Amino acid sequence: MRLMWIMFGVALVVVACGGPAEDASGEEIYLQVCARCHAPDMSGGLGPALGPEGEAAERSDDFLIDAITHGRGRMPSFARTLSEGQIRRVVDYLRLVQAGT
Repeated sequence: MRLMWIMFGVALVVVACGGPAEDASGEEIYLQVCARCHAPDMSGGLGPALGPEGEAAERSDDFLIDAITHGRGRMPSFARTLSEGQIRRVVDYLRLVQAGT
């Protein structure tokens, strides 16, 4: 229950702070919105690891886009915080990191 309140608080802060600029890079968006739970180096924490060794590397782009857009498990929805283009750039950034580039 406490974890749910923490996630709610994180989502509320993101919404209240306005979110990233529309033209922000995938890395900028990740660091501003995702790194709180998934760590700046994608090693995980409150959320799962997203780097090359994480489960996300095995998931499809469509799965990641859906998870970011609609939320999944403890992860909140970012449909009101991020545009489709921003979400796509985050997924593209994840893929770059996962590929080691």
